[in-house]
Amino acid sequence: MADALPKSPLAPAAFPDLPVIKGVRFAAAAAGVKYQDRTDVMLAMLDPGSTVAGVFTRSKTRSANVLDCEAKIGADSDVGAAIFVNSGNSNAFTGRAGDESVAAICAAVAHSTGLPEARVFTASTGVIGERLPHDRIIAKVDALCEGLRADALEDAAEAIRTTDTFAKGSAMTVKLNGQPVQIAGIAKGSGMIAPDMATMLVYIFTDAKIARAELQALVSRLNDQSFNCITVDGDTSTSDTLLMGATGASGVDVAGNAEFETALRAVFLDLAHQVVRDGEGATKFVEIQITGAISDAEAKTHGLAIANSPLVKTAIAGEDPNWGRVVMAIGKSGAAAERDLLSISFGDVLVAEKGWVSPSYRENLGAAEMKKQNITLKVDLGIGSGTATVWTCDLTHQYISINADYRS
Repeated sequence: MADALPKSPLAPAAFPDLPVIKGVRFAAAAAGVKYQDRTDVMLAMLDPGSTVAGVFTRSKTRSANVLDCEAKIGADSDVGAAIFVNSGNSNAFTGRAGDESVAAICAAVAHSTGLPEARVFTASTGVIGERLPHDRIIAKVDALCEGLRADALEDAAEAIRTTDTFAKGSAMTVKLNGQPVQIAGIAKGSGMIAPDMATMLVYIFTDAKIARAELQALVSRLNDQSFNCITVDGDTSTSDTLLMGATGASGVDVAGNAEFETALRAVFLDLAHQVVRDGEGATKFVEIQITGAISDAEAKTHGLAIANSPLVKTAIAGEDPNWGRVVMAIGKSGAAAERDLLSISFGDVLVAEKGWVSPSYRENLGAAEMKKQNITLKVDLGIGSGTATVWTCDLTHQYISINADYRS
C-alpha cells in the first residue's frame, strides 16, 4: 500500500544522515509477510551492557507482541538485546495463534543470536485479525543476523513502514564533558494515530550510559511530552510500541543530565511531528496551543478535543477559518471552560476574545492563515495557568480512500 501512495506534501526533503551508534547493528530483509519483494522485517542487535526501556499501548485489545514486550521490559540484564519487527501484519486479535507466533520468532532469534529469549523484543504492524505467517519471517532470521551492519538504520526505517509515504528518522549529537554522545531514532506511523502511551512503532538508540530504571523514567517522561501529544485520526493502535536502547559505548553516564534530556526530547518531538506530517491524506500540519486552563491536564484535554474533531480538521483541509468549530470542540471536551472568557487566534490573528468575535477580526485575515501549510491555533481559556501543546493534521478525502482500500 505504502509504495502506491504519493509522498506527503509535508514530508522532509530527504531522510536525514543518521550517525552510527556504537554498540548496535541493524539489518532488514523482504520476507513476503504481505507483499512480495518489499522490505518488511528488521533486526536490531544491541551489544552486552546495553539497557532497554519502553512504553506500550494501553489498548484493551493490544497485540501478542505488546503483551510479550510488557512482560520482559522491566528486567535488568547485561547480556545485550535484540529488537525484531515485521510490517504488513499486526499479529493482533489472533488469539493463541498470535502468542505462538511471538514465541516462535523469539526462539528463532534467540537461537541465531545466542541471546536468551527474555532479551528478544518483537513488534508487528499492519492488518489486524489475520494470522501472522511467522514461518516466512523465521526463514529470514539467519540472513538478518549475517547481514547486521552499524550503518543500516535507514534500511530498518524502510522495513517498518505500512501506509507511511516516507521513512522517518532523526538524530542529535550532544557534547558532555568534551565527549560526543550520539542519539538516533526511527519511527513508523501514518494512520490509526491517537497514542495512549507512545506511538505506532518507534526505536531510539544512544551510545550514552544509563541504568535501565533511569532510562525508563526518562522515556516515559519524554513520551508524555511528544508522542502522547499527537493525533491524526483519534484511533489508538493495538500495536503501539516505543523502545529505546542505550549501549553505553561512549562511556558517558547521562543520568540526570539536562543537556542529554533536551537533545533526546528534540529527537522524540521530531519523530512525533514527522508522524503527523505523514498523516494519511494530510496536507496541513497543525499546532494547537492551549493556555489559561485550570491545569495542564485539562489544557491537554481541550487540545485533543480540537485536534480530533472531524469538523475542525475538515475546515482546515478546506482552508475555511471556521472558528465556531473550535468553540464547539472546547465546549464538548469535558474540561472546564467559561464561554465569556474564551479567546481564539489563528496564528497571530486574534479571531475571538472574551466570548465574542474580536472587533479587529476580518475574515480575509483568518482565511490567509488557513492557506498556510503550517498552521497554529491558539486558545486561551482565561480561567487558570494550565498549558498544553498538541499536534495534528487536516482530514481530507484521501484519508477515506487510503483506509477504504487498506486491505485490498
